[in-house]
Order: sequence, then structure tokens, then C-alpha cells
Amino acid sequence: MAERKQIPTKTKLRLFSEAAGHCQRPDCLQPLFPAEMGGDKHIAEMAHVIPHGETGPRHEERPTGGLEVDSFENLILLCPTCHTIVDKDPGGYSRGTLLDWKNNHLAALAHRQGIHTYDERGQVRCAVVAAMAENKAVWREFAPSDGSGFEYNPESEAAKTWMQRMRGVILPNHFRIQAIIMANQQHMTEAELQTFAQYQEHVRGLSERHVCGVAGSAIRYPEEMDGIFS
Repeated sequence: MAERKQIPTKTKLRLFSEAAGHCQRPDCLQPLFPAEMGGDKHIAEMAHVIPHGETGPRHEERPTGGLEVDSFENLILLCPTCHTIVDKDPGGYSRGTLLDWKNNHLAALAHRQGIHTYDERGQVRCAVVAAMAENKAVWREFAPSDGSGFEYNPESEAAKTWMQRMRGVILPNHFRIQAIIMANQQHMTEAELQTFAQYQEHVRGLSERHVCGVAGSAIRYPEEMDGIFS
């Protein structure tokens, strides 16, 4: 049997980013960096919608035109429990069902988190500011400063605490901020849309480094975000 190729880092990053750190099964939506595990380890599993083999779950639904099995389009991010559930009962969890979960995930997560469309810009800002404020407080308290030695001593307690806060607080808040803004883009100016695009790239870079373990070329946090929806 041929050895399976590793799923590309870019695909992993896109999966984590679009799952916003939560299981993509709508009846679950649990955080994939559980607080009870310290917030520094994820439990996510990349589940194949259509399997590699000819006998796995949902194999009979393989598209006739061919399919790149390890592509983003054929993967969904689940917690271990939900991964087991969907693979043990493929008849109850079809290819269409899993892809619907994935396509509607951010809307389902936003609903679960109480995120919705607002009538006024000021309401959107109030929803965004709380998450921003918590991130800034954590950053001031725990972020590495020049000469801290974090890069040279990743096993230090200070570095471990920072990683926990990044994965357990900062990134989830960033995902929440993105969800709020995406639900309320109708209130944004053209300049704010450009700032938001830069912010999304900043968050992708953080995810790449702190979730996938790849030191990418993340851009700096755009300061204009501090005044968004003002």
C-alpha cells in the first residue's frame, strides 16, 4: 500500500482558520483548544468526507469526475467524538450533510455565540470592543518583549503561558471579532473593508504560527482596527 502524503500546511491552516477554532458539527461546535487542557493543545481531527480507500465511510459517494482526497474541499475539522460519530454512521452523515456543515459553519457558530446583524454601527463597535480589550490586556501582560528570550527558550514557563493565552484567548477572540464584522459588513466604509482584509491576513499569520507551528510572513496588526466602526 502506498504511503499517504501529508496534508499540506496551507490546507491545515485554511481548515483551522475557517473553522474558527471550533468543531464543525453544528450540534457540537465545541472549542478545539479546550480550556480544561490549558488552551495550548488542540484536539482537532481533519476528517475526510470521502476516504482514500474504496471501503471507507461514504466511499460510494465519490464524485465520478475524480477527487483530490487530501484537498481542502474534501476535509472537515471535527473533534474526536464527532469524527467517530460521522465515520461509524456514514449512512446518517452523507457527503452532502458534511459539506453543508462546513459551508454553514461560521453562521452556525455566530448564532451559538450570540452574534447577529446590528442596525447601527455603534452596536457593532460595542460588540467588537470587548474582545479587542481582552486581547490587548492579555498582550500587555504576557506577550514576549524584545530580549525576553522566548524564541530561544520555548520551554520556559513564560513562553508556555504566552502560548496558552494565544491559543486559548487571543485567537478565539480574533475569530469572534471576524465573525461579528463579517455579519455586519454592510455598515463598513471602503477604507474599513481594506483594514479588515489586512486584519484577516494578520490573524491568518497568527494561526499559521501558533496553530500549525509554521513561522510565516504574518503582517502586523493594523492600528486602524482600533477605530473600526467609530
